[in-house]
Amino acid sequence: MSTLNTTAADAAHAASVAPTAPGGKKIGDVILDVKNISLSFGGVKALTDISFNVREHEIRAIIGPNGAGKSSMLNCINGVYSPQQGSISFRGQTFKHMNSHQVAVMGVARTFQNLALFKGMSVLDNIMSGRNLKIKSNILLQALHLGPARREEIMHREAVERIIDFLEIQAYRKTPVGQLPYGLQKRVDLGRALAMEPQVLLLDEPMAGMNVEEKQDMCRFVLDVNDEFGTTVVLIEHDMGVVMDISDRVVVLDYGKKIGDGTPDEVRNNPDVISAYLGTSH
Repeated sequence: MSTLNTTAADAAHAASVAPTAPGGKKIGDVILDVKNISLSFGGVKALTDISFNVREHEIRAIIGPNGAGKSSMLNCINGVYSPQQGSISFRGQTFKHMNSHQVAVMGVARTFQNLALFKGMSVLDNIMSGRNLKIKSNILLQALHLGPARREEIMHREAVERIIDFLEIQAYRKTPVGQLPYGLQKRVDLGRALAMEPQVLLLDEPMAGMNVEEKQDMCRFVLDVNDEFGTTVVLIEHDMGVVMDISDRVVVLDYGKKIGDGTPDEVRNNPDVISAYLGTSH
């Protein structure tokens, strides 16, 4: 079971004045608060005393060199790893330990750097699998396809079809995912996460391995998810052009430690970040 430790300090922190992002986008209160997270595997420290927060309706990027601890941080947020120290708060509720199911029920969805799709299943069925937590009818009713189960399936399929339209993959809805180009498989992975109707969406290198055109499309979808659905996005990405263009705030990790945190302009001008990751232009 998770341990709930909501404190007055947490509540005050979440109730702090919300900023307005460039372009006039309204950023809400803190929805996700990471405090003093430390994670080790044996004698290897993956994360050391990491703290940052994510505000509602923002796009929050996590960047850093390979091996900096970015994916480990996402794994802590969505319950795959249990950190040895620190806590993670969601909407003011502080949890010492959560598993992936609990995190998903709370409204946090995730895509993965290495695609974990069902390659033999269709696009529609892959995205439909993201509705699993929202299915209320029991297995017997589902198997017999009777009464409430039938009406519920129609409702869920309508939701999936809207996602397919949103991601512009209507032509592939019945195609086995394994037959699709890599860029389209990435869209299906995003669609499956969106099918959960998450409040917070964790994206682990959504543009990795894509060409320029595919990256532009994915950037547009991420921005539209954030704007039209109001979904808060936490993003790991190596393409600095993408990060600086679409992020509201950026946290920078290096060897499992935080070395920078702020707006894209603040981060790109941070000497520690320049030295460790961005480098200098000649």
